[in-house]
Formats: sequence, structure tokens, C-alpha cells
Amino acid sequence: MRQRRRQPIKDEERVITERSRERTMKRAGNLLAAKARSVRELRERLLEKPWTDAAIVDEVIEKLKGYKYLDDEQYAREVAFSKLRQRPQGKRRLQQAMANKRLDRDVVDNAIAEAFDEIPESDQIDKAIAKRLRLKGKPDTREDTQKFYAFLARQGFGFDLIREKMSDLTQIRFDEGVSDE
Repeated sequence: MRQRRRQPIKDEERVITERSRERTMKRAGNLLAAKARSVRELRERLLEKPWTDAAIVDEVIEKLKGYKYLDDEQYAREVAFSKLRQRPQGKRRLQQAMANKRLDRDVVDNAIAEAFDEIPESDQIDKAIAKRLRLKGKPDTREDTQKFYAFLARQGFGFDLIREKMSDLTQIRFDEGVSDE
């Protein structure tokens, strides 16, 4: 008699666990359909719900990895390239943006290196300078030049690269001034 009584409870627990697994998988699909996510970010979002637990979430994540729906390396590369295409920026700013994605440091560093191999930082700063020149014009005063430097530094470019590009810009301005006389 005891066995009969315990058996339905185990069956009921299995049904509840299976239902929870299905709901977790469906939620994971919805979250990934909305936007790409890192494994850690998806795990945190799935664990928000009271009807699931870490074991079920781990099973779902492993299944999604098997389907190739989750891949942190690919996700990091896509985010890095996307950020560079959206707005010209330097390595520091891109590292800060990628830090919010909850990825391993090595994965982020590799993705950033790949992105800057394909789209060099010098090209990025040239785009940022060209855009700034279109909007504000060439810096005429020392204060304008300092603001230009500060703008490029906020975009995450290194000081040496900024100095090199700004010296090229001031040399062009100086050459134009000489040719006008």
C-alpha cells in the first residue's frame, strides 16, 4: 500500500518537472528571439522565474548550445562588429560596452582583437574626426582643439593615436593658412 501511495507522487513530480522544463525552454526561445544573449545573461533571465531551478536551466542551456543557438564567442564577435559599424569608437570604449554583456574577459578580448583586425582603429578615428569636422568645423582656437581632443578621448581612442591624428589635422590647417597668404 505504501508503494502505491508514493508512486503517484513521483509521477506528479515528474509531470511538474517536465512542464517546468517546457516552460523554461519556451521562455529561453522567446528571450533569444527578442535579442541575442550571452549564456550567463540568459541563465540569469531564466532563473528569475519561480517555476524553474538551476538544474532545469542548465539542461535547457546545454540543449540550446547543442542547437547552436548559444555561442558566447560568436555573440561577442557580432556585438563587437555591430558596435563598430554603428559608431566609430576606440578600444577602450568598446571594452566598456562589452563588459556589460556578461562575457568572459578572454572571449571579449579575442572578439575586440578580431573586430579591430578587420576594421582598424585608425579608420575608426578617421571616421570620428570627419564626422566631428562636418558638425563643428575645424578647431580655430586652443579651446576648440582641447574640446576636440576630449571628444576623441571620450570615444575611447588612445592618447597617442589622438595626438598623431590631431597633429595631421593641425598640419593641414597650417598648410591651408600658408597657401592663403
